[in-house]
Amino acid sequence: MKERLLNRGDEPSVEIATVERPFSFDGDGAAFQLACEAKRIDLAFLFDPMMAVHSSNVEPLPHQITAVYESLLPRQPLRFVLADDPGAGKTIMAGLYIRELIMRADSHRILIVAPGSLVEQWRDELYEKFGLEFHVYSPLLEQTSPSGNPFDDYPRLIVRLDQLSRNEELQDKLCAPGWDLVVFDEAHKLSAHYFGSKLEKTGRFRFAEKLGAHVRHLLLMTATPHNGKEEDFQLFLSLLDSDRFYGKFRDGVHKVDASDLMRRMVKEELVKFDGTPLFPERKAYTVNYELSQIEAALYEAVTNYVQTEMGKADQLEGARKGSVCQSAFKRAP
Repeated sequence: MKERLLNRGDEPSVEIATVERPFSFDGDGAAFQLACEAKRIDLAFLFDPMMAVHSSNVEPLPHQITAVYESLLPRQPLRFVLADDPGAGKTIMAGLYIRELIMRADSHRILIVAPGSLVEQWRDELYEKFGLEFHVYSPLLEQTSPSGNPFDDYPRLIVRLDQLSRNEELQDKLCAPGWDLVVFDEAHKLSAHYFGSKLEKTGRFRFAEKLGAHVRHLLLMTATPHNGKEEDFQLFLSLLDSDRFYGKFRDGVHKVDASDLMRRMVKEELVKFDGTPLFPERKAYTVNYELSQIEAALYEAVTNYVQTEMGKADQLEGARKGSVCQSAFKRAP
């Protein structure tokens, strides 16, 4: 409030002001309540750090919660491999992560890249369990696009890996708008190999490389990140950090340490909240079986045949040796 010194001569100009409220209470109370509730939900993550868990139609297991809230969310930006064993529920982990990012206003444009046989499953699970509506890319979506680029029109999309990896024109359209989060399911399909000194990249790998340059968060999901070859594993990790994993792996010189880029839990480590194993213990037994005369003869014939062919293979090298071994098993009577 301002103050002003008045003189005696100013008295005639002084009037008693009528005080009116600058606002009224004649608005729609229901609309006001709805707006307050919307704002409360918008800021709920500030008071509930696991808002996605409490607002989704799932009951996540301990390893799923730790994956999202200890391994994924703290990383900004995210470049990570989620490599838990099959049956761990990686789709649920991804759904919780996506919902949490949306509720925190961290990500708006989200893309799921999956094998063709899994895209419908992804769409259904994201909607039924997390209330997230995603569109599946199709030629119809292309034809009905208002802008001519459906990847720009729809902020939440699911695409088929092979459909995009074989079409560079579609890749250019996909990368043009940029993405906040890209999730690759069955990411082991993104492979590259060294043949001597020559690097061979599959179309899927090149597509992932290209898309990775236009995304802030990149999540690769696979239960088999390592095929037994360190050089292939290093190439796979280069999708996350091309500078760190650049060049050809040399045994004894390089060491691929992915502890800060990958989480892997095997079935034996997965437990429920009460500490009991999630999967029953696997017990293998050897059962003795008495062969009939004909079965025994067949067994001996196959054994002798394989031993003979394996003996020949021992004299060969490299790929020829593997081919002979495979042939021996395929041709065994």
